Amino acid sequence: MTLTAAQRDRAQGVLLGTAAGDALGAGYEFTFPTATTAIAMNGGGTFQWAPGEWTDDTSMAIAIAIAAAEVGDLHSVAGQDAVAAGFVRWWDTRPKDVGRQTSAVLARRSSTAKAMRAVASTLIRRGGNGSLMRTAPVALASLNDIDVTVAAAIAISSLTHNDQRANEACVLWTLAIRHAVLHGNYAGLRAALPYVDAEYWEPLLDQAEQTDQPRESFGKNGWCVDALLSAWWAITHTDSLPAALEAAVRIGGDADTVAAITGGLVGARWGASAVPTHWRDRVHGYPGLRANDLTELTDRIIATS
Repeated sequence: MTLTAAQRDRAQGVLLGTAAGDALGAGYEFTFPTATTAIAMNGGGTFQWAPGEWTDDTSMAIAIAIAAAEVGDLHSVAGQDAVAAGFVRWWDTRPKDVGRQTSAVLARRSSTAKAMRAVASTLIRRGGNGSLMRTAPVALASLNDIDVTVAAAIAISSLTHNDQRANEACVLWTLAIRHAVLHGNYAGLRAALPYVDAEYWEPLLDQAEQTDQPRESFGKNGWCVDALLSAWWAITHTDSLPAALEAAVRIGGDADTVAAITGGLVGARWGASAVPTHWRDRVHGYPGLRANDLTELTDRIIATS
């Protein structure tokens, strides 16, 4: 798909924004920063991340992005199998942080998307935020077709999180990112409501926009619904990419994931050029990539879409 210079900048902001939010929040995971806590990309935290190192959130998003760059259509069997294989390759590196739900699926090392999805469907608890955290690159693979975007978001989500709300959260966020890349605003989230259970989601989005107590309102942000609402709160209560990511981290709890989710959409809205240089210079992680590699990977995806 041919993009304008502004659209290309916004597309490049999707993966880079995800990574920046993830790396910013990594040191604060499972904590609850106060209003005066300095938020900085210093690493540390439960898993002793290096400064600027992203976590499983971005690593899994990159596995999807690589599949999109190499195969193109994530809705196809070949595209989904490539994503599943990418997840297993990452799992085999023995990452130091893997969500319990994702771990339960990937431990089986399924060789196809169909087999992986079958494992996911057997889990009792399936609605964690682990598919939402990685959904951002799905939007880049099908910028020219909204229906394909919806189908791909559900297909990739259900590889590990075969759950209605998790799948709907991915649809909402992926369509919001797609719209932001193309049009430079956040109107895509509300426009996506016809593709999900709008009676469920619309009042929750209203609540996120209206509350001044996100930690109390959406404190269970390890759950896909509260994670999305936490990210939407951070976005709608700030007016820049850095401010949104810092606000997302300050909510606390699953801070890296909420900030990664936030980063995918604010990156699509404000563009790679809005990521501060001192963050851009630090971000790095699996599989040995840095900021410039993420923008180049984005260009490869766009070229195949």
